[in-house]
Amino acid sequence: SDLEWANQSRLVSTLEDRAGRVLFNGWPTGVEVCSAMVHGGPYPAATIDETSVGTEAIRRFTRPVCWQDCPDSLLPIELRDENSLDIVRKVNDVYTRGPVEEGS
Repeated sequence: SDLEWANQSRLVSTLEDRAGRVLFNGWPTGVEVCSAMVHGGPYPAATIDETSVGTEAIRRFTRPVCWQDCPDSLLPIELRDENSLDIVRKVNDVYTRGPVEEGS
């Protein structure tokens, strides 16, 4: 009922921040963000970069933010020099899990 859903608004808000899809009483489409999952077809469909499926979907729904000359302590944790999350990052065209060295 609507009252039951209203009581779940906090949960739904949390899921919205963490998931790419919030599904209610349905079945997922089977679409995922991966290199093997792309829309294709005969030319020109296969050359269009406006798809919401596969790795191209990342570009479509991304809002890039530039952090120019930002103090390290104010950056999102994923962008800080020390890389405390141990995630793979591309620094000066090199993929690395290491910290960003001073002067790089």
